[in-house]
Amino acid sequence: MSFSRNLGVEFKDINLLELSLTHTSYANETGSVSNERLEFLGDSVLGLVCADYLYESLPDHQEGDLSRIKSMVVSEESLAEVSHKLELPKYIHIGHGEEINGGRSKKAILADAMEAIIAAIYLDQGFEAARTYVLSWLRGQVENVLKGRNTNKDYKSTLQAYAQKTRGKVPEYFLDRTKGPEHNPTFYVKVFIGPKCFGPASGGNKKQAEQNAARLALISLNLIKETD
Repeated sequence: MSFSRNLGVEFKDINLLELSLTHTSYANETGSVSNERLEFLGDSVLGLVCADYLYESLPDHQEGDLSRIKSMVVSEESLAEVSHKLELPKYIHIGHGEEINGGRSKKAILADAMEAIIAAIYLDQGFEAARTYVLSWLRGQVENVLKGRNTNKDYKSTLQAYAQKTRGKVPEYFLDRTKGPEHNPTFYVKVFIGPKCFGPASGGNKKQAEQNAARLALISLNLIKETD
C-alpha cells in the first residue's frame, strides 16, 4: 500500500493499516469494522511516547509546563497538521455522507486516524517501532511549541491548573445538548467549577466544545481577554 511508504513503515499485516484508515461512517455503510478500537489503543501509546520524550528531553521544565506542552503536541490540531504532511486525507476510508460533508478535512477524523495508525504499528511490530514512528514527527511538533509556532491554545489545561490551585477542584464538563443532522452535529457543553457554571459553548465535536467552554470560563474569570 502506497500510504505505508509515506509513513516509512513496512507492515507485516497490511490489514491492520487498512483498518486504521477505516472511519466509522465507512464501516457503517459497508458493514465492516471501524478504527475506533485502534484509536483507543493508539491514544495511550502516543501519550506514553510523548510523556517519556518530554521527561527525558526537557529536564528543566516542571510538571505543569510538561503537561501543557504534551496537551498541545497530542492535540487534535497538532495530529491533523501531521496527517496532512503524510497525505492522510487521500487514503482514509469515509462514508458517502461524510464525504459530501467534507469529512476528509475534518480535524477530528484525521486526528483519530493518526492515533489508530500508531496502534496499528504497535500491534504489527511492537512498541519500539511505534515509538520510532511517533518520534519521527513528534520532535518537530515539540520544537514548534517551544518556539511559539504552534498557536493552538489548550484552554482546558489552563482552566484546570487555575481551578486546582485556587479552588482545589477539577473542572467538570457536561454535554448540554446536540443540534443538527446526525452526520454533522453541533455539540454544546457546559463547564462547572464547584457550583459555578460557564457556558454552554458549541463545537463540531465534544473536544472542541469543551475547549470553547473552558475559554468562556477563563474570560469570565478575567484570566484571558476575548481576543485571546
